[in-house]
Amino acid sequence: MDDAELMSRILLRDQLVIVIDKPVNIPVHAGPKGGPSFEDYFHKLQFGYKEMPRLAHRLDRDTSGCLVLGRNDRGLRRMGKLFESGQIQKTYWAVASRTPKKAEGIIDTPLRKVKLPKGWSMQPCGINDPEAQSAVTGYKILEAYPDGRALLEMTPQTGRTHQIRVHLQSIDCPIVGDWLYGENADRPDSGQFPLLHLHARRIVIPLYADQPPLDVTAAAPAHFCIED
Repeated sequence: MDDAELMSRILLRDQLVIVIDKPVNIPVHAGPKGGPSFEDYFHKLQFGYKEMPRLAHRLDRDTSGCLVLGRNDRGLRRMGKLFESGQIQKTYWAVASRTPKKAEGIIDTPLRKVKLPKGWSMQPCGINDPEAQSAVTGYKILEAYPDGRALLEMTPQTGRTHQIRVHLQSIDCPIVGDWLYGENADRPDSGQFPLLHLHARRIVIPLYADQPPLDVTAAAPAHFCIED
């Protein structure tokens, strides 16, 4: 990614935070084995500050859209408190491989982490499971396509790992391109799966008590192939 593209992805620059449109198919930070990550570009986002901005939260490698960076300790602390208290409003767009039976609804299904031969995944579980984590997601059909797919607006009320992906799979509407929970989940990892169609569309941040919330929207990525 060159400097021009990086700068074009800045959605909002405030004294405390930067909201940037994360591209698909890049991790926000390097894993245990290292490798390239979105953090590699953060030194170019200082804009005169002594420190590099740091992640205020995370998005999955395969998820695009609104990502918040704290520009300093004050910004990170403020964002941490807002996330912890549930005051951040997040809206996602997802293209599901099938259209839900109901036009809108709430998926209230606990999740738990399960070890796999290689790695791990999240799975639905009963409320009495000792490892159950409460997970609640709202959805609304924005557009149903002739081939059976649907563009959905997703509003997570909790922040579990892979929550939207697992919740849509649990109602038999997995996300297009989801190699772990979707239609291709049982295929060998050939590296040829389509890109995940999950996008952090909007984030609303009540950053200052005496000012309106920051309301930021990221355009749908090109691989969604929809009109924004």
